[in-house]
Amino acid sequence: MLIDAHCHLDFPDFDADRELVIERARAVGVAHCVVPGTTREHWGRVLALGKREDVSICLGLHPYFMAEHAPGDLKALAQWLDDHPEIVAVGECGIDARFADSWDAQWRFFDAQLRLAKERTLPVVIHCVQANDRVAKRLRQLDLPAGGLIHAFAGSPEQAKKFLDLGFTLGLGGATTFERAKRVQRAVASLPDDGYVLETDSPDMPLAGYQGERNEPARVAEICRTVAELRGQSEERVAAASTATARRLFDLPS
Repeated sequence: MLIDAHCHLDFPDFDADRELVIERARAVGVAHCVVPGTTREHWGRVLALGKREDVSICLGLHPYFMAEHAPGDLKALAQWLDDHPEIVAVGECGIDARFADSWDAQWRFFDAQLRLAKERTLPVVIHCVQANDRVAKRLRQLDLPAGGLIHAFAGSPEQAKKFLDLGFTLGLGGATTFERAKRVQRAVASLPDDGYVLETDSPDMPLAGYQGERNEPARVAEICRTVAELRGQSEERVAAASTATARRLFDLPS
């Protein structure tokens, strides 16, 4: 069994064939998906998906969409978290250093969401691009009791250890499949068995060989194969380890 620990099945990219996408994933052993929210406008779509037994959901405000967020969205997020106990984490939230013009606003929204997660003892799903060290420093200061997921980790073994020491789990996805990605591949090889989950970030972050194509949860099986090769382990061991870690992190049903 495999779990796609981070995919955006609510996105319009899947409106035409969502059920077929889920069936293709199931056919290769992907039995469950975790879907994070990105904007208040689309939380309803995420909640609708969460009614499925094979989907778990998170709600958050993504740093990529800062232009779509309003201050009132944070208050609304707190209310939605309280009203919907099926939500397994806060996120997707975080910091993306590629967008310097929204840097201050990103940190305000990120800090607020970290505090919501801490108050509710929920894990947090973090988007962290070119900001690993600064995000790790902030997480150390806040000491979140339920930890969380560093989604789409692409850092060094040293940065991986920092996050692991803080009680966080690393999301391994398409970035691990590119031959040039030596740094993150070294990090993958260094992780403990309970330090990572597998994810696609569908429809984004295509794997090597699929550039320009829509990504989908079925490709978790290929990510599993790559991670197994990098770690010198069997695919069965990687599948079992990543699934157990996803279940623990998000308190998913067996």
